[in-house]
Amino acid sequence: MNPSSTCYTIVHDDLLDAPTSQELRNALQKGSDEVKLETMRRIIVGTLNGQSHPSLLMPIIQYVMPSRNKQIKKMLHFYWEICPKLDENGKLKQEMILVCNAIRNDLQHPNEYIRGATLRFLQKVRESELLEPLVPTVRSCLEHRHSFVRKNAVFAVYSIYQDHEHLIPDAPELLDTFLAAESDSTCKRNAFVSLCNISQPTAVRYLLNNFDQIGGMDELMQMAAIELIRKEAKTEGGHRAKWIRCIFELLNAPSNAVKYEAATSLTTLTQNPAAVKAAAAAFAELIVKEADNNVKLIVLDRFDSLRAKHEHVLDAMVMDILKVLNSPDMEVKRRAIGIALEMVSSRNVEDVVLFLKKQLQNTMDQEFDKNLEYRQLLIQSIHSCAIKFSEVAANVVYVLMDFLGDSNNPSAVDVIAFVREVVEKFPELRSAITEKLISTFGEIKSGKVFRGALWIVGEYCTGPADIKRAMFEIRKVLGEIPILASEQRLLDEAEAADENAIDKQAEQPKAITTTRVLADGTYATETVFSSAADAARLEKVRSASKPPLRALILGGDFFTGSVLAATLTKLVLRFAESASDDSSINSVRAEAILIMTSIIRVGQSKFSAVPIDEDSQERIMNCIETLAELQSSNVMNDVFLRDTKAAYSTMVKAEEKKALAKKQKEDKSHVIQADDLISFRQLSKKSAGGDFDDFEQDVVRATGAGIVQDDFVSKLSRITQLTGFSDAVYAEAVVTIQQFDIVLDILIVNQTTETLQNLTVDIACLGDLKLVERPAPHTLGPHGFHNVTATIKVSSTETGVIFGTINYDKQGASDASVNIVMNDLHIEILDFIRPNYLTEAQYRSFWTEFEWENKVAVNTGVKDLRQYLDLLIKNTNMLCLTGESALSGDCDFLSANLAAKSLFGEDALANCSLEKTEDGSITGHVRIRSKTQGIALSLGDKITISQKATKV
Repeated sequence: MNPSSTCYTIVHDDLLDAPTSQELRNALQKGSDEVKLETMRRIIVGTLNGQSHPSLLMPIIQYVMPSRNKQIKKMLHFYWEICPKLDENGKLKQEMILVCNAIRNDLQHPNEYIRGATLRFLQKVRESELLEPLVPTVRSCLEHRHSFVRKNAVFAVYSIYQDHEHLIPDAPELLDTFLAAESDSTCKRNAFVSLCNISQPTAVRYLLNNFDQIGGMDELMQMAAIELIRKEAKTEGGHRAKWIRCIFELLNAPSNAVKYEAATSLTTLTQNPAAVKAAAAAFAELIVKEADNNVKLIVLDRFDSLRAKHEHVLDAMVMDILKVLNSPDMEVKRRAIGIALEMVSSRNVEDVVLFLKKQLQNTMDQEFDKNLEYRQLLIQSIHSCAIKFSEVAANVVYVLMDFLGDSNNPSAVDVIAFVREVVEKFPELRSAITEKLISTFGEIKSGKVFRGALWIVGEYCTGPADIKRAMFEIRKVLGEIPILASEQRLLDEAEAADENAIDKQAEQPKAITTTRVLADGTYATETVFSSAADAARLEKVRSASKPPLRALILGGDFFTGSVLAATLTKLVLRFAESASDDSSINSVRAEAILIMTSIIRVGQSKFSAVPIDEDSQERIMNCIETLAELQSSNVMNDVFLRDTKAAYSTMVKAEEKKALAKKQKEDKSHVIQADDLISFRQLSKKSAGGDFDDFEQDVVRATGAGIVQDDFVSKLSRITQLTGFSDAVYAEAVVTIQQFDIVLDILIVNQTTETLQNLTVDIACLGDLKLVERPAPHTLGPHGFHNVTATIKVSSTETGVIFGTINYDKQGASDASVNIVMNDLHIEILDFIRPNYLTEAQYRSFWTEFEWENKVAVNTGVKDLRQYLDLLIKNTNMLCLTGESALSGDCDFLSANLAAKSLFGEDALANCSLEKTEDGSITGHVRIRSKTQGIALSLGDKITISQKATKV
């Protein structure tokens, strides 16, 4: 939009009836002030909606203009703003002379509010004939005793000069004189801003004359001075050094807004490292001092963009950024740590890790909201630093291992993942870490952490003494072996104690009948007789205090039991390789087999919360068979002792390779071709691609001015026909997606020789779509064209449908009103979906948390598994999280995880499980999970439609 074009004040209309001009005239003539006010509102809304009521101009002048009511005067200003002021010949209407006289009287009114409000109204008037008689009065208002009048008079002078320079040609000198004599800070700021826009050299001269006073000026005046300096710096005026010195002084201004603007502007004036550091220091001070979390995030982003442009210049300020961690807001903490990790170098890594360790310790001593989430974030950050800089790994790994017994499961899982990676990458630390890890077995509570710890012990405990100590600690956390016999003994003791305490009464056993599924798929009923006393004793034995690993196994965690069996097998096999004493080897082997058989036996008994599953039992039995044939199973020795460790090493290397590739991709170094154009800022036009500073780039992003508008060819490719060629009215639409809005540009063509009156496009929506504004009725002549624009708000990623009718009236016809039904428009949800990267832990967490699932069966003509996956990614706009190494190779099975996020913050996950059958076709399913139902259903529909298109 042209910035000089008139901007109307919109008044909402909730009236259904449209009164006639005569009714409105009567209300103006005979009504009270309240009636006149409501009538004026109706007239204004009607004028905005196309009903100008030209006959009401004189009644308004006659009956409304003389009123002294301030609300009515304000409403009159709205009316003069929008009413037609010119006649058919483009000349000012005669009646406006009376209006002009009334405005002059208001400009000379003794009440300063009326004067100021009238001056504000004049800023929206564009007719020079109306403004010309008022200029002397406006000039006189610059000397009014009240600041409210003077500050509005300044902007009135500015708007008149901007549109009609000939009416007030000496405006720059007038404002310059006003500035010199003015004492009110707001008036001075308004005059200075106006001077900057109409005569920049005059404003620069004023600023240079008052250069020493800038530091003591009002906040608004300082902001205006910064704005002028930013504009003036683009021209070579010879005052750049002064401007830089001025901005440096404003970095210490008491106002946070001035400090922020000064820091932002300083980096556009100079790229000197000292200036960059000064601006960054101002940002860091703002981040710590400002209380508003949104402001903290904005300034953090600004600091991050400055850091990205000037790599390693600001690395010494990492500790200043980490001070922000005292903020209670979790998003601020996460953003600050993310920036700090980018600034970590070998020089400051020890200080950073020490600070993070102190913060981690504070999470144990203090309690606040999201304490557990913050602890997990700190652990992940320390992990990142330790892996990147090996010199601090030994320093932090022992501290973090104290958190293995943390009741917050995610934190403990992150710690065990960190320990596993450190043990793999730093062989010299393996012995000490495994020794410390073994000593913490008694503190671990989580099955997932136990599995990680057992795997590390099984892979990296190599010496006979370490293996024996590991076996001893495992026995301690398992308790008495065999498990079943010891639990049965406890039950017998409880039963004997009950018999001694009270004499058994003739308690009738209680029959419990359950339905079971037999092996052939048929149902059978099973009746078990038990007494309440037996059940109570069994529950008492189950709930008794037990060692942690034993409690997990009795609680039904047989996956951890199978990992324990694999760990024991590795320890025995490694012990057999290094030890020469057969008796000690057999002793260790017998102990391991006893523990494994004990797990299976207790899993089949009543002491386990749930029966042992077949997979875990089969895994434990494989371990028992391997140890039973210790000397003759070289293949199994390789599988247990080498293959699993090699697989983890390969995974770590793949992650390092992926991180390196990502870093190289983000690297700002780029090749410049020899024949590339060289841009000289001094020679380039401001409007022709010259250098933008950060402020201008922000304005361009905010206003969308830099977005390339659709050209004619791209619009042609998106035309959708709404009615038929044989219909009386032909309509077609161009659908444009603008982030959260859908804009319909509808072309309507009258294909008849008659005039169609009250032609209305009536639009309705299905789904989470909302029509913002209904198109107004229009009269369309024979073979006439008309464009209608409709904006539709989108609030979620759900398949939406837009439908409607075209209604119009025909004169002299029997069917006075005609309806034409338009074709439906289906909104493409892919325009609102973006690929989203998630870590494996995040994916698993979301998959468990999301409650909506949509399962789509695979039914396609594609014969290749990888080709189907590629088509799925293309048609759903999702990101494949499964690595290339996991998808490569020739196999008849394929499983992949995918993730996406909508513009509305909705996460969508998908798991694709495929199998190639003997006849070459693909079977399987795609499971989609999300927090909201809409995106899960929409993606499922999209997959189904794409499968039909590819089916042969």
